[in-house]
Amino acid sequence: MTKICCIGAGYVGGPTMAMIAKKCPDVQVTVVDINASRIAAWQTDDLPIYEPGLDEVVKEALGRNLFFSTEVDQAIIDADIVFVSVNTPTKTFGEGAGFASDLQYWELCARRIKEVSTTDKIIVEKSTLPVRTAEAMERVLHSGDNPVHFEVLSNPEFLAEGTAIADLENPDRVLIGGHETPSGQKALQTLVDIYATWIPRERILTANVWSAELSKLTANAFLAQRVSSINAISALCEATEADVGEVAHSIGTDSRIGSRFLKASIGFGGSCFKKDILNLVYLCESYGLQEPADYWRQVVIMNEYQETRFVTNMLHNMFNTIAGKRIAIFGFAFKADTGDTRESPAIKVCRKLVGEHAKVVVSDPKAIENAKLEMPDLLDQIDFEKDPYAAAEGAHAVAILTDWKEYKELDYQRIYDSMAKPAFIFDGRNMLDHQALFEIGFEVYSIGKGLKTHLK
Repeated sequence: MTKICCIGAGYVGGPTMAMIAKKCPDVQVTVVDINASRIAAWQTDDLPIYEPGLDEVVKEALGRNLFFSTEVDQAIIDADIVFVSVNTPTKTFGEGAGFASDLQYWELCARRIKEVSTTDKIIVEKSTLPVRTAEAMERVLHSGDNPVHFEVLSNPEFLAEGTAIADLENPDRVLIGGHETPSGQKALQTLVDIYATWIPRERILTANVWSAELSKLTANAFLAQRVSSINAISALCEATEADVGEVAHSIGTDSRIGSRFLKASIGFGGSCFKKDILNLVYLCESYGLQEPADYWRQVVIMNEYQETRFVTNMLHNMFNTIAGKRIAIFGFAFKADTGDTRESPAIKVCRKLVGEHAKVVVSDPKAIENAKLEMPDLLDQIDFEKDPYAAAEGAHAVAILTDWKEYKELDYQRIYDSMAKPAFIFDGRNMLDHQALFEIGFEVYSIGKGLKTHLK
């Protein structure tokens, strides 16, 4: 029986390994992490992350060929294949601070694998890493006089939070990078065969290691670029009284462009887009490519501008003061169908609103506890209320910051009746029926369309 160990039980490692275990019952999968409470939660009905459909996948394989453990060393020793899926946040210190990846957890992982391994292993990079990190990993693994051979593969993840299970079950593609040597190609084929258990072979792409690493950064940069591009146009639409939805629909019908990621909004968030773009910026600068670095940096700058612009519009439309006004935030997760709040636009919005002395109340169906972790210094200045009706009661404004489906289904007449007047709605996701809200009596702001107002 092939044995897989995955180091890291987070948003990538947990779901990916659960799906492999479900689809490959003859493969033993052990997910390890030093966080004991996280490992314990994976073995309960209250999983440590929220992802639609994940609980069913875990339950099918748990205890059969899917295991969760804090015994990191033993799992490494027993494994034929080791997936490295540890966190690689952006550095906050030293050279490359604010741009480069912090690889301290990744390097500790590599050193541990080298220290405890007694047999040859395939090491799979699953974390999003800078290009040519595999080369550094091989140097760590093969340093000294260790007779064990490690073959390093790059297998970047392309999961979208909220649809991760569908993405794993039926992916657009799986990308595996390996060295063009006999041992590299043999290791690559081993991983191809695992995925080919349920994924059509034509969707499993193979490349050299460096191309696979760069493909992950590039894919996220291109997607984020589209978000920032339509958001840049949204500001122009408001200034010229054009409708950004009509513009996006028009250009989206062009087969050369397509309609995906052209929805104007408050901006992108999550653990990948900003981090990967900044990685790309740092990589370009490291090779002396200043103009490409500046180009990609502008995608992040545009995203930050959109967040700031949203709060500025709230302030200006509410008579240039929100001091003492109750503002209900509907949604704190960076997108619907996840509890993940990393780099969520809601973080900056809430901080700026508090800075204007507004009374902020945050509501979200899945992300309230993570929201508290994002703003530990503001817990005495922000209220948290899961029930959106309670959050909106007495509020001067509601701001929609996450596109949860349930926000479309709320009784907005009830919400309007409970609010202070004039009652404002600022739709940061352009997801509601703005004309219907206006007819109820709301002052309605939507991105790229401006304000529909009863006040003249």
